[in-house]
Amino acid sequence: MIAKLDRLARNVAFIAGLMESGVEFVAADMPQANKFTIHIMAAVAEQEAEAISKRTKAALQAAKSRGTALGGRRVSARKWAGIAATGREAAAQVRSANAEDFRNEILPVIREIEADGVTSLHGIAAELNSRGETTRRGGEWSAVQVQRVLSAEE
Repeated sequence: MIAKLDRLARNVAFIAGLMESGVEFVAADMPQANKFTIHIMAAVAEQEAEAISKRTKAALQAAKSRGTALGGRRVSARKWAGIAATGREAAAQVRSANAEDFRNEILPVIREIEADGVTSLHGIAAELNSRGETTRRGGEWSAVQVQRVLSAEE
């Protein structure tokens, strides 16, 4: 059982040889196909493969003539490790900046809750949750998270 005949092969001779050898197969996209239909569809698939190849070669040649550098980036493992380290460092800086921005937004709310007389970490977390305030990731507040916001301020 194959999904589509052209996924089996795009070569008439191969499919004809397969049929001659007695291998039975059914294409899910046309289960009622007989030998004649399979030969025709194989010929169409082969022709389409040739057309795709010609279009691809022409497009690559046109890109090359425009001066486009073809092929992927080739770097050594050592250089790649340096690129990855730079990326990790940049990502850490972005995460820190986002955390600081969030902390600056939520801290006045925490200070307001404290001004209303709620001073325990559990109490502040409960009040934040009751007000519908969510953590940076959209979850509910816990005492530990409140403590982290307050300790980062120091």
